[in-house]
Amino acid sequence: MPGGDAMIEWLSDDLERDIRERRFVTQSAGRRVPGLLWLPHQAPRGLVLLGHGASGHKRMAYVLDVARRLAHEHGLAAAAIDGPVHGDRRADPDAGEMEVFKDFLAAVVERDLVEGMVEDWTHALDALQTVEALAELPVGYWGLSMGTTFGVPFVAQEPRVQAAAMGLMGRSGAVGTSGAVGDRLARDAAALSCPVFFLVQWDDELIPRPAALELFDRIGSKRKTLHANPGRHVEVPNAELQASEAFLAQTLAAS
Repeated sequence: MPGGDAMIEWLSDDLERDIRERRFVTQSAGRRVPGLLWLPHQAPRGLVLLGHGASGHKRMAYVLDVARRLAHEHGLAAAAIDGPVHGDRRADPDAGEMEVFKDFLAAVVERDLVEGMVEDWTHALDALQTVEALAELPVGYWGLSMGTTFGVPFVAQEPRVQAAAMGLMGRSGAVGTSGAVGDRLARDAAALSCPVFFLVQWDDELIPRPAALELFDRIGSKRKTLHANPGRHVEVPNAELQASEAFLAQTLAAS
């Protein structure tokens, strides 16, 4: 259940294609955490938290596509927050992808971004569950690449999350998961217990295939499925994205 100090500030409320999109800010350990909530036109059947990739933001194209399909096709609410040094957390939110990516890699080395993001997701979920329509809903998590780097530790310690779709990540790689971050990722993967849908790109230039397979192997969930496809890091087939959404919808409906 939400913590007693959970608060949410609504900044906008728009309707597009029968989907209500609400921009919000929550507070986490003194940090302002900007986010978006998408609501279907009917009462939602569940809530899915969306983690974006490195150099992206909460409203990047594929996050928006996933959120809209979850709402339109499955009747699920979805919410996303900007990761550290990304999106509206930056003083220059319009910075180019390479600049954001470099800042992220530097920040991962300088400080513990993972624990901070776990706190941010926890506070955001607390705040979202103060909304009457979301309070008692089953919760899922969806996040690839950096969304998995932060998602695995969050889901491992958050019993409210009942299903997760993750991937494009490994114990090591070119996206800031070596050293202590990689060690934590491996450790927390073993602590996962909810059903997991895991995506791997066979020719991923950022995450070595053995590292991705090792991370999948370390996942402690009794129910886990591996979906592997040829192609580079950003070439995930659209059909696989839709399959991950259907997995979350079906698993949450059975919760």
